Amino acid sequence: MSYFEQQLNQCRNEIDSIDEQLLTLIAKRRLVTAKVGELKSNKGMPIFDPSREQALLNRLKAQGASDDLSPSLIEDVFRRIMRDSYSSQDEQGYLCVNPDAGNIVVIGGKGQLGQVFVDLFERTGYIVDIIEKHDWDTPEHTDAMLAKAALVIVAVPINLTEMVISTLKNLPEDCILADITSIKDKPLTQMLDVHRGPVVGLHPMFGPDVTGMIKQTIIVCEGRKAEQYQWLLEQFKIWGALNYHVEATQHDDAMAMVQVMRHFSTVSYGYHLMQEDVDLDQLLAMSSPIYRLELIMVGRLFAQAPELYADIIFSNPDNVVMMRRFIERFSNLLENVERGDKVSFIEQFNQVANWFGDDANTFLQESKSLLEKTRER
Repeated sequence: MSYFEQQLNQCRNEIDSIDEQLLTLIAKRRLVTAKVGELKSNKGMPIFDPSREQALLNRLKAQGASDDLSPSLIEDVFRRIMRDSYSSQDEQGYLCVNPDAGNIVVIGGKGQLGQVFVDLFERTGYIVDIIEKHDWDTPEHTDAMLAKAALVIVAVPINLTEMVISTLKNLPEDCILADITSIKDKPLTQMLDVHRGPVVGLHPMFGPDVTGMIKQTIIVCEGRKAEQYQWLLEQFKIWGALNYHVEATQHDDAMAMVQVMRHFSTVSYGYHLMQEDVDLDQLLAMSSPIYRLELIMVGRLFAQAPELYADIIFSNPDNVVMMRRFIERFSNLLENVERGDKVSFIEQFNQVANWFGDDANTFLQESKSLLEKTRER
């Protein structure tokens, strides 16, 4: 063995030893965070503490600077470690905010998103009943469950939400009625019409592939008798969610951009790729990291149920007007390209850049972190 090989093996052995020490320390840290989760659960504290997390990262980055460690490396490593620690804390269970609440009924509780809520309520100690489509065939059964309900959550597809709400006219007066669909104005109005008790519109801003609510956002649209459903919002916080309050009409206007336009654009682009019959493997092989990430997001959508996206896009006739305006603006930009009018194109580009302002640079930095992860494949 040459001197070079001896030196190389010595370095590799040292690295292996350090890696083993790191694994041991990470395992020890996980045991401690599990104890933290147990303490928080007993005290009723939320698992996720954003100020504590940011303070910890700032301290570690400042400490690492003295050893010339990259701040981005420290942030990446410790955010991943903290994400795992939240998982270990989640395993400890949660404080039940309202143990005397009574029965919780989730209509559509066996659906993908409904199951997330059912699982969290049950793990927290609540009594949960589930009503599915076939249960309506035995009204005496569903009526009995609804008659003793303290909270009813409507977790059915958008196209069925208003129909299901219309059947809930005989709930106990102090029962909380809520829905979790992605449109809010019409369902909230209907819930207020059919039920005299507390009403709240909810929109979980996450998909059914999550296992919990840590760092997830739930949009809250106030309905009636907010003081009676505050325990529910507090339970969301303890589960790790961030509650964002907004008016129902404002929510729907925002979702036209956040969901409808993005989903419609993604479906359109995927449809275009199919019609052009592109070679996906070749496209990926020649892609930059940013395009690979964009293509991943397109493909991700087509791996899910088409009914979900159809319901979102078709949920409001006003969405058509919005999409028409999008097509008009797309056409305006295309006309600049067709005319070879690069000056006008750049002028419009700069107008948009000015509208984004400082957020454009913030998004640039955030995207760099995402792109780094795609290179790790």
